[in-house]
Amino acid sequence: MTSSLEQLQQQLRALRMVESAQYLPELMRKAEIEEWSYHNFLYEFSSYELKRREEKLIERRLKWAAFPVYKTLDDYRLHEQQALTKKQMNQLKELTWLDQLYNLILLGPPGVGKTHLATGLGIEAIYKGYKVSFISMGELVHLLKTEEFTRKSQTRMKRIRDSNLVIIDDLMFMAMDNREANLFFHLINDLYDKSSIILTSNKAPSEWGELLGDPGITTAILDRIIHRAEVLNFKDDDSYRMKNRKTIFNDDSVQN
Repeated sequence: MTSSLEQLQQQLRALRMVESAQYLPELMRKAEIEEWSYHNFLYEFSSYELKRREEKLIERRLKWAAFPVYKTLDDYRLHEQQALTKKQMNQLKELTWLDQLYNLILLGPPGVGKTHLATGLGIEAIYKGYKVSFISMGELVHLLKTEEFTRKSQTRMKRIRDSNLVIIDDLMFMAMDNREANLFFHLINDLYDKSSIILTSNKAPSEWGELLGDPGITTAILDRIIHRAEVLNFKDDDSYRMKNRKTIFNDDSVQN
């Protein structure tokens, strides 16, 4: 009994191997030209399917991570940053700290590259098989307050709690009321000993109490975050964005 190419493709689609079904004619032509054995053909076919599944998984995880922009560590101007050495950057890229459930706290004024570094590490983690979530503090507070009522907030918060790495951007950017601080504490408690957290903030931990309001909650949050944490303090007077800004002016266009 022989099967047509179209029947084989239909069977592959039924097995949810849609892209492999599309690739099959090209693969069969290549196999005929190069006179592959059955073993080689099956190996090439399965390798293609595994590669596409991995690529699609990465695409989904990048989408679910919700990065504000796609900025990798390769784009990071390490030579302009005094808070981090090349050796330290290489250690961060290895992600052993993630396996050890360490947290990273990136402190400094706006524009010094905190968010870029956090995003780059998150993207690196996704390509190495980890689940990552990125969220600003303002959006996180909104999700926590609406989680009980809306399906969208429930779905997003579930992804955050299931992540291996959670990046919270602009921590303590604004003051919280008592309910918001309690909800934030419970999230940190849920993530404790299960996920790593990267926090970016322009406020030092000693100042967080003023924005959280409740000293007890502040102590409990700090206790869980700083238990295993590396703190990087970006003390650069010149904003990273200011040093690398684009301008509409240049010497040729200025009329003397």
